[in-house]
Amino acid sequence: MTTPKRDTYTPETLLTVAVRVFNERGYDGTSMEHLSKAAGISKSSIYHHVAGKEELLRRAVSRAIDGLFGVLDEPGALRGRSIERVEYVTRRTVEVLMAELPYVTLLLRVRGNTKTERWAMERRREFDQRVSDLLKAAVADGDLRADLDIRLATRLLFGMVNSLVEWYRPQREGEADGDQVADTVVRMAFEGLRTGH
Repeated sequence: MTTPKRDTYTPETLLTVAVRVFNERGYDGTSMEHLSKAAGISKSSIYHHVAGKEELLRRAVSRAIDGLFGVLDEPGALRGRSIERVEYVTRRTVEVLMAELPYVTLLLRVRGNTKTERWAMERRREFDQRVSDLLKAAVADGDLRADLDIRLATRLLFGMVNSLVEWYRPQREGEADGDQVADTVVRMAFEGLRTGH
């Protein structure tokens, strides 16, 4: 049996390890023992930094949620025609997803089994609703097709965006870079959603 090394972890580095283990094992399938082994520190050292596993989950999904909601407060999301704003939000959502890939992956995998997971799912629904409202405004402006169900279009749009967590690996040779992925998502989505004028 190896003895755990001296605790050189900060809350941030511990969070990085926890997110990796949560994504590999699932949140429910991860114990404090799994986390201490992955970090190479004792369970008591982990408790020195956080109250427990759920606090780590809360910090992790908060990082993803804060990134997504931060997009909605950027000037490009607040000014201009609704179509320009929703395209901006879509592009930036892709960029946040790629920049915070492990954290967003975890956010998209929560199932509502704990208070933190239910809170995260509610925040995701709130984000989706804000984007749906932008899409509705773009339809009202005459820039997006009115013959499509906006709720369905929102789900399909974010289904495409969120699928990136399943296949996008920036370190993989030949993988498209972030700008290329974001451009392609916006073009595919909005060339199909725009009106013909």
